[in-house]
Amino acid sequence: MGQGTNQAAPHPPNARAVEVGSGIHLDRLSKSFGSVRAVDDVSVTIRPGETVAILGPNGAGKSTTIDMMLGLTRPDTGSVTLFGQEPARAIAVGAIGAMLQSGGLINDLSVRELIDLLASLYPHPLPVDEVLQITGITDIAARRTQKLSGGQSQRVRFAAALVSNPALIVLDEPTVAMDVEARRGFWATMRRFTDSGKTVVFATHYLEEADAFADRIVLMSHGRVVADGPTTEIKARVGGRSIRFTLPEAEVEALQALPGVSAVDVKGETVRLTCTDSDAAIRGLIAGFAAARDVEISGAGLEAAFLELTSDDHDETDHTAGAPA
Repeated sequence: MGQGTNQAAPHPPNARAVEVGSGIHLDRLSKSFGSVRAVDDVSVTIRPGETVAILGPNGAGKSTTIDMMLGLTRPDTGSVTLFGQEPARAIAVGAIGAMLQSGGLINDLSVRELIDLLASLYPHPLPVDEVLQITGITDIAARRTQKLSGGQSQRVRFAAALVSNPALIVLDEPTVAMDVEARRGFWATMRRFTDSGKTVVFATHYLEEADAFADRIVLMSHGRVVADGPTTEIKARVGGRSIRFTLPEAEVEALQALPGVSAVDVKGETVRLTCTDSDAAIRGLIAGFAAARDVEISGAGLEAAFLELTSDDHDETDHTAGAPA
């Protein structure tokens, strides 16, 4: 492992510690808390180098799945292997880094002292100066942890997850306390991390983050996986397109009567048509509304897919049909 402090991305993991090529396997995980089935028969395989977003509404089972992945919660049934190892062993050798919602930073240490302390716990850590640079906290290295802002604390927690030089980093709502600029910087850092061949699993409520940065989305609802695939595939499962245009004094009833239109939303002079058949709708629009201008046609977004695939009606249908897992 090189010792320079100006590297743009972390060093490769110690190949002797884990079998990185074997990937991550969650096999039929289930977990209940009393009468609540938090996770229900979840199976997911993640290839080395993938960036995977776990999405779902509150109570979907995302955090419980992550806790079982990290060995923090024991599943009622099923098993987890991380690069050929049980979670505790993979973590002990420094192959796994995690940034979770729970927990905090140790008070009365400087940022550098904290990261240096954590580095001493692992057999093959990254140089502390390099970690500070990668995570953009060199300028606050001397500051006491209790004096940090929310966004600064998040970046320090990220440094704590990175210092072991992990092959996999797991992030649960990593940018929740960051402003827009800090979030952008965080994900720029993550791109450098994944460019070096590392694996990332993250849960987030920011759908645009998942759309922009994930290679693949695992969408959960009521403890089960209801969709698993690239963002384009998830969007395609919803189907339908929307037509957006400018039209002064739009007549909603006339627009609703267009062929292939399922819903009309008018805000000022901006109109959005939700379509079951966008080809028929655009022909009708052009023929009947000559004043329409600035016309745009787009496919379903991730938000639309998220809402439809996690709705109770869809969830019950998938359960009876055997939802993908």
